[in-house]
Parts: sequence; structure tokens; C-alpha cells
Amino acid sequence: MNRRSFLKSLAAGTAALTVPAGPRIVSAAESEQILAEADGRIEKRRKADAALKLLGPDGRPLKPGLPVKIAQQRHKFLFGCNLFKLHRCRTPQDSADYEKHFADMLNFATLPFYWWNYERQQGVTNDPQIEQMVRWCKDHNITAKGHPLAWNYVEQKWLPDDPQAAMQLQFKRIERCVRKFKGGIDIWDVVNEATHYDRDQCKENAPKLTEAIRKMGIGAYVRAAFKAARNASPDATLLINDYRTDPDYPNKVINELVDNGKPLYDVIGIQSHMHGGYWGAKRTWEVCDYFAKFGVPLHFTETTIVSGPRSQQGWLTTPDGEIAQARDVAEFYTVLFSHPAIEAITWWDFTDQGAWQQAPAGFLRADMTPKPAYHQLKALIKGKWWTKAEVDTVEGGKAEFRGFLGQYELTATVEGRTLTGAFTLDKAETASIEVKLA
Repeated sequence: MNRRSFLKSLAAGTAALTVPAGPRIVSAAESEQILAEADGRIEKRRKADAALKLLGPDGRPLKPGLPVKIAQQRHKFLFGCNLFKLHRCRTPQDSADYEKHFADMLNFATLPFYWWNYERQQGVTNDPQIEQMVRWCKDHNITAKGHPLAWNYVEQKWLPDDPQAAMQLQFKRIERCVRKFKGGIDIWDVVNEATHYDRDQCKENAPKLTEAIRKMGIGAYVRAAFKAARNASPDATLLINDYRTDPDYPNKVINELVDNGKPLYDVIGIQSHMHGGYWGAKRTWEVCDYFAKFGVPLHFTETTIVSGPRSQQGWLTTPDGEIAQARDVAEFYTVLFSHPAIEAITWWDFTDQGAWQQAPAGFLRADMTPKPAYHQLKALIKGKWWTKAEVDTVEGGKAEFRGFLGQYELTATVEGRTLTGAFTLDKAETASIEVKLA
């Protein structure tokens, strides 16, 4: 399918569930079955019936027969991306385009807390940049997450020579960040890629922390990190984050994150960088099912599907690659949105400009124009999976509708005056909601 045909099918609403052609790790029939049942799962898990009771400014129920417009404003489900290029694109116009396209589609943003960059000099932090990003998120009704609090990958030269003393600074850094940004950032990737703390690059670039973890043991290390974060903010949502999806990973990390029989983590974070090829629907579903057995919500924390092959000229986006990326993005998000354990998906990166590994990983090209994947995903998030409704009130100011979980605004005209109200639909079951309009 060429780009024109693809965009035409997108506009017609027929492209979202197209199963990509070409080789797959798993059989096409198994993937097609997962996709064929996705809409039913989404209808059941991501929507609810709402029984509204609408009150006027005087507190009395609205009269029957009044038309009411109901418009979704935000998803409960977190559709996100890292926000690393905010205000830092090549030109002011690029930055403006980045902000617009991000806010138009997404409601979740990952902010950078890599310690070696966050605190290059001891006591001199990157707080001003983070505070600016938090304000931008609040202004655009976007939930912020911090990433990561602990990652043994690179360490600062100013850390003390004693590994254990360096590790104590690590735990104090965790507490400080979580406490300082409480209210602005209440979701955290606490420990990142714990199982491979002793890779050669880690031993070379972070020798003190590597040795400290070795002496402590993985279990003691991750437990101490999570306890530090929890002490700073008892109500924060804390994630363990890793790229490993094999059965041995829980034995080394997840099963160690238990205290008095209770997990110290709130969410399991799953990385899904697919620079080497798309997983396919079946593998994606199986990963979700495997980690769902731990009984906590799942976040796909770092997702990448590229839009072009590597070549001698570099790793560049191509027309055919963009079409394939859009198809795979639609399939991947459909599978995840339909799985009951998934609560968030974070893309990595939003634009090709400065993307990790210099890959064509973005929803936007380097010139900030949207790729087909952006249009495709937006057609799902703000189209197929988005609710707008018009209903009439009945006796007692009651009105009913079915919609996707999230935040809503409603309007009604009463005696020539336009009244508005807001409410949240947050349970996948019938909800009784009282709304006062003003």
C-alpha cells in the first residue's frame, strides 16, 4: 500500500486494524484472532455506562427534554511519550510544532532524571528545567512521570570513592527528587534495568555503584531504592522498569521486591524498543498476559517502532517505512489498549530530531511534520476511542450515555443561557454521577 492509499483508508476509518503484510515472528492467524476480538475487549474494559443527574445553578434538577452535549476532554488511560525535547528543538518553530502535536494527542509525559545529567556537579541540580516541564504538563492537562531514579549506567566523577558511601547518596537522591516534586510528579520509574547492572559498560562508566550493588545484592538494592521513594511519598505510583521479558527476570528482580509478603512496586514497567523489528500481536499479547499474573497494573514504558531501514546513508525515515510503522503502531496500540492489565503506553521518541540511536523512531519527522503513524494513532486516541454524545434530559434532570473512561465536559442551554459542567467517568461499570452546571 502506498502512502496515498494508506492515508485514504485512514480517513475512511478502515486502516486502524489492518494486519501488516510480510514476515512475522508468529503466525498471522493467531495475530488476526487477537485483533478480531480487540474491539469487544475495548468496549468492555475501556468504556462505561453513565447515569447522570444534572443540576442547574440553583441546585435543582434540569427540566426534562433539554438537549445536552457531552464531550470527552481526556482519557483515563495514559497515552504518552518522553518529553525530552520540550523547548530544546533546533529552532523556535520546531519547538512550537513539537509542543502542539504532543499536546494535541497525548496526556502523559516522561521527564528526564538521569542522575549523571541531573546533577553534574554535586548539589547543583537540573531542577529549573524539570520545574518548567512540570508547569507545561499542568498547563496542558498532561500527567508527568519521572524517569529514572536509579540506573546503574553512568556515574558522576564527584561520587566518593567508597562504593557504599556513593550508594547512600543514591538513596538520598531518590528521596530528595520524589519529595521535591510531589504533587507535580507522582509516578516514578524507581529502578531501571536492575538485572544487568554489571554489564561491561556499567563496570567501566559506573564502577562505584556497580561494586556497591554487587556487595548489597540485587534484592537489597531494589528494596532500599523503593523504600526510599515510598518514604518520600507514600501515595506515589512506583514502577520497576526493564527491557527483559523472559521468565528468569522476575526471579532476579520482581520477586525480590517484596516486604512482609507485599510488593513494594505498584506497577511493572515493560520496555518494548523494536528497532530490530515489530513484535507482532501474539507476542505482545503473551508478554501482557505473562506479567499480568503478578496482579498489578502494567505500563509499556519505552516503545519504539522505526519508520525506515538502516543503510549506508544512515538510518533515515522512508515512505514505505512510514507506512509500515503506521500499520504496526495501530496494531500494537490496539492490542495493548484492549488488554485489561495495561494502563499506560509511552512512546520513545516523539520526533526523529535527536532520537535515541539516531533512529527514525518519531511520530514526527526531523522537520516536525507528522508521519502517518501520528495521524493513525491520533485517529484512534481522539477518534475511534473518543466519545462525543448528545442526549436529552428526562424527569429529575437525568441523562444516560456510554463512553470511554476519562474526563468530560457537558453543555446545555437553559432559558437562553449556556451552562457547562464537568465530570469524570472512571469505572468500567455503570456509574451514577451528579453534575452541577453553571
